[in-house]
Amino acid sequence: QVPLVESGGGSVQAGASLRLSCTPSEHSSRYRCMGWFRQTSGKEREGLATYDGDGRATYADSVKGRFTISKDNAKNTLYLQMTNLKPGDTAIYYCAADRAIAGPGCETIFGKRSDYVSLIYDIWGQGTQVTVSS
Repeated sequence: QVPLVESGGGSVQAGASLRLSCTPSEHSSRYRCMGWFRQTSGKEREGLATYDGDGRATYADSVKGRFTISKDNAKNTLYLQMTNLKPGDTAIYYCAADRAIAGPGCETIFGKRSDYVSLIYDIWGQGTQVTVSS
């Protein structure tokens, strides 16, 4: 069973909006952190936005002001609302979560290498492709 399932990706024109969804196989209240990441071929996975157990959202500078992370506990779903999409946003987008009881802050992954990210976020979805054309 896939622990996290992403959906909502697609192909859009620059300037468009998309909303990605992430639904866990178990209740998301079990997770200390949840986050959205993206990866393009040959590059490190990039952290975009995190959401902690207190409902605090944090963002990478590259998406601040354009992307919004949120969680609907009733639907057990994490979202990433993306606006004003650019060709540089083209990537596979992943949802991830941390099942640990305690650890480093959810937002400490921004700008870090994948090996550090994996210390915190230990379960991942399979990804959803987002393609933005000019």
